[in-house]
Amino acid sequence: MAVASRPMASRSSAPDVAAPDAPYRLPRTAVPRRYTLCLAPDIAAASFEGTAEIELDVLEPLDQLVCNAAELVIGDAAVTLADGSRREATVTLDEAAERATFAFSEPLAPGAVVLSCSFTGVLNDLLRGFYRSTYVDEAGVSHTIATTQMESTDARRAFPCWDEPDRKAVFDVTLVVDPDSNAYSNSSVVSDTLDADGRRRVRFAPTMVMSSYLVAFVVGPLVATEPRDVDGVPVRIVYVPGKERLTGYALDVAEHALRFFSDYFDIAYPADKLDLVAVPDFAFGAMENLGCVTFRETALLVDPRTAARTELERVADVIAHEIAHMWFGDLVTMGWWEGIWLNEAFATFMEVLCVDAFRPGWQRWVSFGLEREMALTVDGLHSTRPIEYPVGSPEEADGMFDVLTYQKGGSVLRMLEQYLGATVFRDGVRRYLRQHAHANTVTSDLWDALEAASGEPVHAVADTWILQGGHPLVTLRDGRLHQEPFAYGPERPNEASNIGSAWQVPVIVRAAGSADETRLLLGEEPVVLADLAGGGPAVVNAGGWGVYRTGYGSAQLSELGAHLGELAPLERANLFSDTWALVLAGHVSLGEFLTLGAQLGDDDEPSTFSTVAGALSLCDRVIAESDRPALAAAARSLLGTRAASLGWEPQRGEGERTPSLRALLVSTLGTLGADEDTRREARARYDAAVGGGAAIDPNLESAVLDVVADAGLVADYEAFLARYRAPKTPQEEQRYLHALCDFPDLDLAERTFALAVSEVRTQDAPYLILDLLAGRLSGPGTWERLKASWDDVMARFPVNSHSRMLSGIRVLCRDEALADDVSRFVAEHPVRSGQRSVEQSLERLGINTAFGTRERDGLGAVLAAVAAGPSS
Repeated sequence: MAVASRPMASRSSAPDVAAPDAPYRLPRTAVPRRYTLCLAPDIAAASFEGTAEIELDVLEPLDQLVCNAAELVIGDAAVTLADGSRREATVTLDEAAERATFAFSEPLAPGAVVLSCSFTGVLNDLLRGFYRSTYVDEAGVSHTIATTQMESTDARRAFPCWDEPDRKAVFDVTLVVDPDSNAYSNSSVVSDTLDADGRRRVRFAPTMVMSSYLVAFVVGPLVATEPRDVDGVPVRIVYVPGKERLTGYALDVAEHALRFFSDYFDIAYPADKLDLVAVPDFAFGAMENLGCVTFRETALLVDPRTAARTELERVADVIAHEIAHMWFGDLVTMGWWEGIWLNEAFATFMEVLCVDAFRPGWQRWVSFGLEREMALTVDGLHSTRPIEYPVGSPEEADGMFDVLTYQKGGSVLRMLEQYLGATVFRDGVRRYLRQHAHANTVTSDLWDALEAASGEPVHAVADTWILQGGHPLVTLRDGRLHQEPFAYGPERPNEASNIGSAWQVPVIVRAAGSADETRLLLGEEPVVLADLAGGGPAVVNAGGWGVYRTGYGSAQLSELGAHLGELAPLERANLFSDTWALVLAGHVSLGEFLTLGAQLGDDDEPSTFSTVAGALSLCDRVIAESDRPALAAAARSLLGTRAASLGWEPQRGEGERTPSLRALLVSTLGTLGADEDTRREARARYDAAVGGGAAIDPNLESAVLDVVADAGLVADYEAFLARYRAPKTPQEEQRYLHALCDFPDLDLAERTFALAVSEVRTQDAPYLILDLLAGRLSGPGTWERLKASWDDVMARFPVNSHSRMLSGIRVLCRDEALADDVSRFVAEHPVRSGQRSVEQSLERLGINTAFGTRERDGLGAVLAAVAAGPSS
């Protein structure tokens, strides 16, 4: 379903609370001020019961109160008036609308009232609302915990509430739990007593005013580290018993992040403690519940001695992201879900800023360029969307959690920061947070603060990036800079494009080899570019911060290829990703791109080589079988020399990101490149480790597993499966689980699919099927199995994971018949959440299929020329 672009206009500075969002907005006739909640989960029975007392301000005479409730049974409802009198209420539940109506025989007068009720609910296994999660301890005993995931609109599954982000209130929580269970919530424990029946009654301090989606309850046989004092804030890691050895790194990151953000925002941490909770079953990566942040185990628990650098970076990223939310999201919250980018894009920007300060050697802003590329890949589709667009239903709110909100939004903020200056940008952010602390905002509030700090026309610039989809292609022709909308292909028949028309583009240009920069703002009309100092070829998007594609003519591209060593790492990465995008769009030949790749030499940037490897991978999907040897030879020609110079062992003085490049080269050469030396070495290292010899370098282990799996031996599959079932760390579990998808044997692929729909945790299984769909050999058969079990899969897996699982269809481009079948089936079976993302995957499938149709006949010759080298 294509949606027209939203008109580019700044929003009012007050949250929109009127009818346009109906029927999904609650009546504005009453305002919640405080919830006093008591919940008692019965984990063995997979249920819970509770009571709620909700202090409300009634704004006008009314004979009913309407709030959100879903999958609850509500009883014993009444209101207590200001004079102490009590009125009974009749409760009606509307499951379709997810609402509860409390009706009264006489109208309530304006003023303060307290709505009280009891309720019961189910601890579901769908990873949303109040749900159950399981783990098996070191003795093989199974345990169950109860935990929560409320965002976007699932607090209503745990207690009746005004489940909208701008209905902020104080939450006073008590949890009644079994004596052998521990309980955690958003704030510190103020009392812990025993009831007559032996259960513990744990009461938590009242929270600051906050949105309902930030409420958290975690109950079960979990334990916590001793609190680490970070400038007066106690910080703990909560985890499954037996995993304490995996908590130290997270504490170090959290300590750094708390100090970093308190200083950057110049506002003290807004809660009274910080618990980071590792949950065995969790649909997202993590969730920013105030003071009680929940995580997947892989995103929190890690052993630095056995983890790859990328795995450590991932943990640091997620922790920093969620702690940034304590200010940007929890303290200051978007008024409605269309503004979720204010939370997520800013937390994405801040995570990178924080981790870059934590480990400068990781060059986090350079690696973020690859994440931005993921967003631009979607944003070049006609089915893209604006970063901010109208949201009504809960399903539409869930659909906002994608790369456009996170990575494109974060990239736009980075571009603005570089345009305005880091100090000025920070001052504007501080102003925004101070002005709107404990309140709700819309996008224009942020622009107002940045304009006040900078004096620059931030509204005029930023709205062109936030309120329309797509991004421009900037080219230098005849001494002038031009912009035009970038798209991978023509508009689809009978469907409007969501790509915008023109942007206010902050452009920085320099000559290769020169540090002198020319800065300008490019509008709809071309701009004459003054002569550049230095005399080298022009580098458009100098520094690499611009959220746009840069196009060069053949001569310009060739000249830049001869000066790659004079480009910064992010500039080189952008040159390759932009040129590859233009190949897919049909504007640059594949041969020109691969010729550029042959000039990489001793480049150390993994993102650059990753683009080359990705291009070869797409060729692998569409190439004729008779031309496959030419593809392997081209891969060896493009990557082999750099792999040989790096070797298998870390070298003295190499950069901290170099191990990631080494792993990429080993994986690609040992599989797609069919390089026998790489295959032998990978096999030898794996066999030695299995036999009790030296462990595989964690930075190389996933690559070695890729290569070993590519041999397709059943014995190796069984060994991988055994390691998955008995891992030493969460990261090892994931390495071996996803390596099961790398076996080219179709029977083994069928076994892996069966595991996904039976044994594998539902938080992980959709991504396993994604990998199987994306496999060159396993993809078509997996697609048939997925179609046959569609209803069961949709019911088993968390709703928010369906569209992510289906992103694997974008490379089912072997032939047009397969692509047509995928398109037809998916069109007839829309998903409940994230349908726009599915449509984007379908459009990308069409682009990849068109690439194959366009290139297949001549592909062998192009690749043979690359393999032969420059003398050909």
